[in-house]
Amino acid sequence: MMSSKKIQVLPLNRVEGDLEIHLEIDNRMVSEARSVGTMYRGFENLLKGRAPLDGLVITPRICGICSTAQLKAAVKALDMIVRVRVPDNAVRVRNVTLMAEQLQNDLRHAFLLFMPDFTSPAYRRHSLFEEAVKRYRPLKGETAVRTIRETKKILEIIAILGGQWPHSSFMVPGGVVSVPGQNDINQCRSLLSNFRRWYEHRVLGCTLERWTDVRTLEDLDLWIDENREHRESELGFFIRFSREAQLHLLGEGHHNFISFGAYEMPLNTGVKGPAGGECFSPPGFSANRNMNPFDQEKITEDVAFSHFKDHGGPRHPFEGSTDIEAPGLDGEAYSWGKAPRYDGYPAETGPLAELVMAPNPLFEGFLSKEGPNVFLRQLARMIRPTLVLPVMDCWLKEIVAGNENFYRKNNQQDNGRGFGLIQAHRGALGHWVEIENGKIAGYQIITPTAWNASPRDGKGIRGPWEEALVGTLIKNPEHPVEIEHIIRSFDPCLVCCVHTIDRHGKWPTVKIF
Repeated sequence: MMSSKKIQVLPLNRVEGDLEIHLEIDNRMVSEARSVGTMYRGFENLLKGRAPLDGLVITPRICGICSTAQLKAAVKALDMIVRVRVPDNAVRVRNVTLMAEQLQNDLRHAFLLFMPDFTSPAYRRHSLFEEAVKRYRPLKGETAVRTIRETKKILEIIAILGGQWPHSSFMVPGGVVSVPGQNDINQCRSLLSNFRRWYEHRVLGCTLERWTDVRTLEDLDLWIDENREHRESELGFFIRFSREAQLHLLGEGHHNFISFGAYEMPLNTGVKGPAGGECFSPPGFSANRNMNPFDQEKITEDVAFSHFKDHGGPRHPFEGSTDIEAPGLDGEAYSWGKAPRYDGYPAETGPLAELVMAPNPLFEGFLSKEGPNVFLRQLARMIRPTLVLPVMDCWLKEIVAGNENFYRKNNQQDNGRGFGLIQAHRGALGHWVEIENGKIAGYQIITPTAWNASPRDGKGIRGPWEEALVGTLIKNPEHPVEIEHIIRSFDPCLVCCVHTIDRHGKWPTVKIF
């Protein structure tokens, strides 16, 4: 039988920006994949020569969905440069606002970006197809509409504590500029309580306390069969649909995970992280289930296949640059995204990586049995609110309303280096800042999508979702939903990774050779 090998270029929407996936397909099996960031992001160069505090206004504009996350990473770098310890109340305000943004991201991604693929014609014969259309039809599905309404409300917490959303700038070196009163705290807790009620009733189908008993694969089977509320919840529906669609067989990848750690712990708090330490969710790197302590010195960026000048191989962000090499002049380069690596390894990041570092026994069981996959990444994102909702309420209660200890005075430094590493909604986010003579001399940003959407490195090793695509069987070439599932399971944000449309102003098209 003759091989039917072809090259297919797939433009993807619902990825927070524009992305092309170049595939080599042999008898409907993906034999090669390239993740092509089609636009250039110039924020690093835009910041050079500006005052250090300008970064707190400019970097939140990187993305309209995760602007609080960008602000948090930016201010942490400046905290380090001025050598200030942030007061507990400010730590709580920073964390609570970041968590509120994470809640809206996780559920909007699930029901507005990922689940609409369940309504693809590829699933017309699926037993739950009609119900999926009823729930997730874009802009009209019952769950889609309700998600927009509920996530809009939870964002009001950021507006109350930070003044506005998106693109707020209330975090400053040494703390926050806003001092919430008791009415502010009460209003935030009321918003949180209402959101939790909706999440428990509609998304989870049970209380948070009941979900904490689900610790093994057997527990999950018992949970879903326990009653109708569990089965008909969004989580229960996702599990049932995914099992029939066999999403656990898609998108395995490298088995490497990285997390920068999420939510610094106040010195005095009743919150206890699952693994202890300075962060509620600990940092770390895992290669084939071998855990390693995290060391930011091991982070590098490789531009061998990117449209940037190569200044001597992989470089740590403090030594890196963002110097354009025009497409067509740089050999085999194919993406405006760089290739972040940890100790030379590609690594996926996101909610699943956080649960690997914690670790979470349910996800340990899944990984041991099935390895990383589309189903597991999305499951991690859908249940992550169970971890943060109680913590948010505790920290809101611990904030001493009206107390002036939300800022610690510090002295501006004319020279210095600092980095701000956080676990943002989509994964590991880092800002590396260098100041000389009171101005920004260097600024490098590595976003979560830069990790996940990485092109090849100088050794020819694929990035995480490139690797996850290889070996995928496309059942219906007219509707390659398997490819869309794999990419969207990483919750891409291409506007964070790259930024400027090509000079001809043309949108990508499908080409099959």
